[in-house]
Amino acid sequence: MQLGRTAVVLGGSVAGLCSAGALAPYFDQVLVLERDELPAEAEHRRGVPQSKHPHFLLNSGRRAIGALFPGFEEALIAAGGLHLMPSLDAAYLDGEGWSARKRSSMTMVYGSRILIERVLRDKVRELPNVTIREGVAVTGLAVGPDGITGVYFGDEHVAADLVVDAMGRGSSVSTWLAAAGRPEPEVLTLDAKVTYTSRWYELPSPRPSTWWWQHLVIMPTPHRGEHPAEHEFLVNFFPVENNRAIACMGSWGIEMPRTTETFVESARRVRTPLFAEAMDRCSPTSEVHLTRSTGNKWRRYDRTPLRGLACVGDSICAFNPFYGQGVSSAANSALLLREHLSRAERLDARFFVRFLRAQRAMLNVPWRLAMARDKGYKCAEGTEKAPEWQRRLLDAVSGPAFSFIVGAAREDAVVDEHFAKVFNMDESLGAMMRNPRVIAGLLAHGFRTALGRQRVPFGFDPQAEPPATDYSLVAAR
Repeated sequence: MQLGRTAVVLGGSVAGLCSAGALAPYFDQVLVLERDELPAEAEHRRGVPQSKHPHFLLNSGRRAIGALFPGFEEALIAAGGLHLMPSLDAAYLDGEGWSARKRSSMTMVYGSRILIERVLRDKVRELPNVTIREGVAVTGLAVGPDGITGVYFGDEHVAADLVVDAMGRGSSVSTWLAAAGRPEPEVLTLDAKVTYTSRWYELPSPRPSTWWWQHLVIMPTPHRGEHPAEHEFLVNFFPVENNRAIACMGSWGIEMPRTTETFVESARRVRTPLFAEAMDRCSPTSEVHLTRSTGNKWRRYDRTPLRGLACVGDSICAFNPFYGQGVSSAANSALLLREHLSRAERLDARFFVRFLRAQRAMLNVPWRLAMARDKGYKCAEGTEKAPEWQRRLLDAVSGPAFSFIVGAAREDAVVDEHFAKVFNMDESLGAMMRNPRVIAGLLAHGFRTALGRQRVPFGFDPQAEPPATDYSLVAAR
């Protein structure tokens, strides 16, 4: 059912491309306006500086993009994406040492942000009623008495039945609304002062015989005594297409290296030598890229709904990138928009109220996860900053609680299944912790731990190579 003549999408990144796919069945014409000139291949561009860092495509995001663009995952893998099982293919250092390697219920597709966007652009260009205009700077919105009626860019104006804001964290839409006399949305913020820095490498060919792993993850130290600042880093050696990896170090409130020399020096001080050794065996292909724009920010458009306007991705809710929620949240918002369009008879005020209410419920799941961790940091600032007593409590329990759940998931298939759902935004943390079977699994794990009777070993020496043994059968018993 056609709901209008023209829909306009502001921004041609992941959120905008997914939105174009969502809108195409319901409008005669979908126009995507993008400030950058878009590359034909998987290349970095000015408007997406975060493309130089690792991006997690969570399972909920994989499914959402696949629903919008059938065959997306197959195309991503054909273009070089890697379909891996993190519990079996990643060396994971948490708590006192390396975790055991084993099978689990969760798989992921690894690839760079630039590859994900290139495959999405190819899919969008297959849609006959979608036009992408590049090198276009949007300058404002046409606002009528009943809502948004169009978009201004350069000397041009286009009338629109629906405008989707996919311009990211720096979107000017709320400013344009204020200039037109409309109320700006309330904004919730929490900035935990996360900074992360990355460098790209070409992997050796053939790989060293000890590298059974594809992905290397080093969690911050659990110790509170004296240690190098680098022991507080969250570290990834993240595999991407074309036999490459992204070495990434990040922290909450700590100054991060900006040069290649300081980057390598810091890498040698993280809490396992494997990270620096891996870099030494690879060939660097980039300089060091640093990002500071990482605060959580939720523009509450659901409290001031406006006919003719929908917002997706970081333009409505941006997360601390450490948690890998951004791409998947954008894709899920676009899919939610399509579902509401499929049930609509007209784009009246009630349509936008219903969509925003459903989007709020969806965004609340990743938002609460981000808050649960970031509120515990003393450096955190913003409207959602926790009272000091709550901050101290979160700081004391969030890290150990996370490690405890990870430990229980190693030995209990049901805990593992639900933890994977939480990680992939398929289930809220609250729903998981209200599940009687999950609670029973956690209690059993705590009992076995107290007696020293864990089935799956853990805490392997972080100064040694992570164990290659597959403990899947041990866990199953």
